[in-house]
Amino acid sequence: MDTLANLLEQSWQWSGQELGIAFAILLGTFIVKWLFKHLMTRAAKRLARVTTTQLDDMLIMAVEKPLEWVIVVLGLYLTIYTLRPPEMVMGVLRAGFWVPFSLLTAWMIFRCVNVFTSMLKAWAHKTDTTLDDHLVPLVERALQIMVWILAALMILQNLGYSVSGLLAGLGIGGLAVALAAQKTLADVFGSIMLLVDRPFVAGDWIVSPDKEIEGVVESIGFRSTRIRTFEQTLVVIPNNRLAEFVIDNISSRPFRRVWITVGLTYDTPSDLMREAVSRIEKLLRTHPEVSQESTMLVRFNEIAENSLDIMVYYFTATTVWADYLRIREDVNLKIMEIVESLGLEMAFPTRTIHLSPESGEQETDQRTE
Repeated sequence: MDTLANLLEQSWQWSGQELGIAFAILLGTFIVKWLFKHLMTRAAKRLARVTTTQLDDMLIMAVEKPLEWVIVVLGLYLTIYTLRPPEMVMGVLRAGFWVPFSLLTAWMIFRCVNVFTSMLKAWAHKTDTTLDDHLVPLVERALQIMVWILAALMILQNLGYSVSGLLAGLGIGGLAVALAAQKTLADVFGSIMLLVDRPFVAGDWIVSPDKEIEGVVESIGFRSTRIRTFEQTLVVIPNNRLAEFVIDNISSRPFRRVWITVGLTYDTPSDLMREAVSRIEKLLRTHPEVSQESTMLVRFNEIAENSLDIMVYYFTATTVWADYLRIREDVNLKIMEIVESLGLEMAFPTRTIHLSPESGEQETDQRTE
């Protein structure tokens, strides 16, 4: 009561000039607010419509309302400050200015975060994987919480409270949480790496270096990835482990390779061998489903233990497993037709046993017939 009585005794002796300045500032505040709104509505939004992106339109809408209220709060503060209130009232005025100013700043940043995450959501819907669809809401919520925490710290600091102890406590608590959830955090960062690098998408056939994991990617989750093996079992792999693998993405290849060996018997004449090689190469060059853009080799490359080997190396024009097998079968049958048309025979391992009439011992010789 004594303090209130002292404040009442210290009556504010305002001159006409001070009252006029205060009224002018208050009137100017609303004029500036109207001009700002008119400028944003007519000029900025009109310029934003000219551009092809929607980002500038959304940013203008996000900052328009908070900035209007910032102008009002600043004008009210200057109006009261012009009237030279007592020091105690001035302290309350400063706090009364910084608290709404901090809230308005947080509100504006919050709306900008919503614009940013809405653009991320639009981008995520265009991708094949569902990982980014799960990741974007988490990023949005984390940014929103961070904005309001920073706003609360700014308000406490402006009210005269020391936030250093609070920050130290939050740091220790955050460290404890991070240590307790380090595996989960590792999966989260692994998911982010998979999202950024995009080594595979759902539907791809992938193989791990040790061949322990091989199958088709069913889904990419926020913590793990599900892979359907060719035995139709489901393998669930944590994303942090998957991010460390050297992934062989079989589905990303444009063609599928065929590498076979055609073995002919040892009694094949050299001229017929040349003819067989030439015809097989011509078969590959004219086959409509054999890739003509990739490497293609047909060579008599080895005199083996049981056969004269012709290496046939080519790529099919498709990567579909069923079509690949059909093309490979068709080429194999036509190679057999070429061999039969030349009167040649495919080699197979045989064993001939020679009996010596003098010693009665058996001599064994391996050759191709």
